[in-house]
Amino acid sequence: MTDRSATLAVDLGGTQMRAAVVDPDGDLLLRRSEPTPRAAACPDALMDLVGDVLADQPVEHAVIGVPGRVDHRRGRLEHAPNLPPDWPDALVERSLTERLGVPVALANDADLAAVGEAYFGAGQGHADIAYLTVSTGIGAGVLLDRRLVAGSRSLAEVGHTVLDLAASRRGEPASFENLASGTALGRRAELAGLPADGARVVELVHDGDPDARRVWDELVQVLSAGIANLAFLFAPSAIVLGGGVGRNGDLLLAPLREALDRHGPQNLAEPIDVLVAELGDDAGLVGAAAWHRARTGPCRG
Repeated sequence: MTDRSATLAVDLGGTQMRAAVVDPDGDLLLRRSEPTPRAAACPDALMDLVGDVLADQPVEHAVIGVPGRVDHRRGRLEHAPNLPPDWPDALVERSLTERLGVPVALANDADLAAVGEAYFGAGQGHADIAYLTVSTGIGAGVLLDRRLVAGSRSLAEVGHTVLDLAASRRGEPASFENLASGTALGRRAELAGLPADGARVVELVHDGDPDARRVWDELVQVLSAGIANLAFLFAPSAIVLGGGVGRNGDLLLAPLREALDRHGPQNLAEPIDVLVAELGDDAGLVGAAAWHRARTGPCRG
């Protein structure tokens, strides 16, 4: 049994959804994971997911991470293209609070993972961090003075920023996400006659395959531009990389640090560090333990 300071953490993804009870120190006490039921109604699917988790674990509140834009003022999910079409309308804090019987907060999933890494993971030694997840898509969350950067809506949607204006005019992939995500890596690999699988491309790079190395280097070049933009926008002391692509630190840290030195903010007292996320896929679940602290900070501790 936990005490009432525990938090129900939920991570709703397009293919997988997970729930856990997390204590104030970010320790996961109990978790459950299921494929996202594309044909099921959202409140019912959510209640099925959390029912067993809550059966013997009292919680004080719930934080639900969602893959889309959150309207914090109205307490609802506005846009989430990777969830079943009818789910966003059902993801409203007020109605979910009534169903679960505890206060519910909705959080953009990258914001929630950023809080997790800032308070309990790779970013613990930094007051100002930017978290960048490079996976199927690209998302980001930013904390300055240990407080999440957000307004009426979730912010820092750098994955949708345009990096190639000429390509955009031609109707071709042009955004940071379209050029540097795991999906983009698979597309680049397929065009080069390689398996359209990011993990396999990484294996081939480690094996010394020249075509895989060329494809990877093209991706890193785009990542470098996107990270430099992130650095200029928020001037963090550290950028934490997560996601399936982002966690390949042996292939990413050195070139991205060099790119920041050359193309990022100059004349800093200390260079911006680039770090690999420590919490893996649990970053969002763990972040729920500090979500309210990060929203009302600054909070040093």
